[in-house]
Amino acid sequence: MNDQHPAEGGSGEGELRALQRRLADFAAARHWQPYHTPKNLVAALSVEASELVEIFQWLTPEESVQVMDRPGTAARVEDEVADVLAYLLQFCEVLGIDAAAALAAKIERNEKRFPVPDRDAAGSPGRHSPE
Repeated sequence: MNDQHPAEGGSGEGELRALQRRLADFAAARHWQPYHTPKNLVAALSVEASELVEIFQWLTPEESVQVMDRPGTAARVEDEVADVLAYLLQFCEVLGIDAAAALAAKIERNEKRFPVPDRDAAGSPGRHSPE
C-alpha cells in the first residue's frame, strides 16, 4: 500500500496526468478544441457541479451520508463526480495548470493558515476559530 499522498508525487499524480491527456486526446479526435475555451469549460464545470448538488438538494444530512447505499443514486453521483473532474482537468489542461501541484500548494497554505488547535488539559480542542 502506498502511504504517499497523490499530490505529493505518488502514483496518483501520474494517473491524474494520464487522465488529463486522455481527455485532451478524446477532444482532439472529435475536433472539439475550438469549443474548449476556459470560459466554456468553466461554465460546463459549473453546470456539472450543479447537477451533483441537485442529487443532494432535498436530502436530510442523514440521507446524504447514505447516498452511496442506493445503487441507482450511487451511479448518478459517480457519473456527476466524473463529469466535474473531467471538466476541471480539461480546464486545467487549456490553461496549463498542474492540478495536483495547485492542490498540494493550497493544502500547504491552509495548513499554515489553519494550524491544528491546541488541546486543553482534558484533550478537547481549544476554542480557537479561523480568522
